[in-house]
Amino acid sequence: MAEQQKSISGLTEQQAKEFHEQFKVTYTAFVALAALAHMMVLANNPWF
Repeated sequence: MAEQQKSISGLTEQQAKEFHEQFKVTYTAFVALAALAHMMVLANNPWF
């Protein structure tokens, strides 16, 4: 059985791709929630 080549992180290419897909989803959710929170603060307490 051939050993799969691993990167510096210790992940195989397939594992890295799976991680990246999940990271994109969670990062997008985080940015959306942060933007929503900022808009809510701006609506409640505008500085202009």
